[in-house]
Amino acid sequence: MQSLPEPSHTHGTPERTAILLINLGTPEAPTRAAVRRYLKEFLSDPRVVEIPRLVWWLILNGVILNLRPAKSAAKYAQIWGQEGSPLRVHTERQAKLLRGLLGAQGHPALVVDFAMRYGSPSIASVLARLKQQRCERILVLPLYPQYAASTTATAFDAVSDYFRRTRNIPELRMVKHFHDHPAYIAALAEGVRKHWALNGRPDRLLMSFHGLPRFTLERGDPYHCECQKTGRLLADALDLTPAQWQLSFQSRFGRTEWLQPYTAATLAQWGKQGVRRVDVVCPGFVADCLETLEEIGMEGKTEFLKAGGKEFHAIPCLNESDAWIEALAQITLNHAGNWAAPVPDAGELERSRQRATALGASA
Repeated sequence: MQSLPEPSHTHGTPERTAILLINLGTPEAPTRAAVRRYLKEFLSDPRVVEIPRLVWWLILNGVILNLRPAKSAAKYAQIWGQEGSPLRVHTERQAKLLRGLLGAQGHPALVVDFAMRYGSPSIASVLARLKQQRCERILVLPLYPQYAASTTATAFDAVSDYFRRTRNIPELRMVKHFHDHPAYIAALAEGVRKHWALNGRPDRLLMSFHGLPRFTLERGDPYHCECQKTGRLLADALDLTPAQWQLSFQSRFGRTEWLQPYTAATLAQWGKQGVRRVDVVCPGFVADCLETLEEIGMEGKTEFLKAGGKEFHAIPCLNESDAWIEALAQITLNHAGNWAAPVPDAGELERSRQRATALGASA
C-alpha cells in the first residue's frame, strides 16, 4: 500500500498539538440526493448496522436508499437554518469557542479543529490539514459523552484508517467518553435550571438518549450503563426524586428490540396517565440536531399532546453555552496533559534549526 505524500519539513519549525472534535455528521443539504449520499455512507458502516453484509447490502440498496431519503429530507428541511445544518453549525462554533477559551487560559498554541464522521468535513481531510500544520500530537475527542461501538469506536476507526496510509504518524490520544465528568454534568444541570428559571418546572423530566439495539448491551457495549450513570448524576445535581424523572431511548429503527423504555411510548403513556407537563432533555447530544429538534421537539411533542398531555418543553442541548465550552476545555486539558505545555520561544527554535543545519541536515 502506497503511503500518502508527507508535507515538506523545515528544521526549527515548532511541533504543534491539535485537538480534533468529531461529531456524527449531517447531509450537505435538506434534499433527497444529499440525504441519500449521507445515509449510504452512514448505514454502510459495519459498526452502525451489525447485520451480515450481503443481507444488509440488499436491504440498504434495494429498499432503504430508495424510500427513506425523501422522508428524511423533509424532516431536515424543517430544522435547517440559514447557516445550514444545526449540527454542523453548533459543532463549528464549539470548536471556535474552545480555541478561544484555551487561548485565554494560556494555551494559545493549541490547534482546535472539527470533523464529521460521515459527510463533510471528513476526518481524513481534517487530519491531512493538521499534518500540514505540523501537528505532531493529536488529541481525538469524539463529541459522544457515552461510549458506543457505533459512534465513538467508528470515529476511532476513521482516524486509524487515515493513519494506516500515512508514513509519519503523529502521537495520538483518544478520549473514550466523558459521561460522568463533573464539568459535563454541571453544564447539563445548568442548562436545565436556566430553562426552568424562564419557564417554570415540569411535572416530570424525561432524559432521552439515542437508542441502540438491545443486543449491543448483551455483546458488551457499555453504552446503556453509561447512559444510566449520566441520568443518575444529572438527577442528583438537580435534586430530583425518582418520581420526578425517567430515562428513555429514542430513534428506534427496524424491527429488532432496542434499549428500553422507548421515548415515544413513554411520552404517550404519560399523556394518557394525566401528566400535565413534560420537559425532555437529551444528555447524549452536545449539539441540537435532527434527533433533538425534529424527533423530540416536534414528533415527541405531538405524541405527548395527542395522548392527553397539556404542555411540552424540549430543553436545548449544550450547544455554545458557557458552561459547556468550559467543560469541554476541562475535558481537553485533562486528556492533553503535558501536551498543553507552551511551545519553545522563537530563540530556542532558531537555535534548534542552527544545530540541525550544523549537523548536516537540510534547512
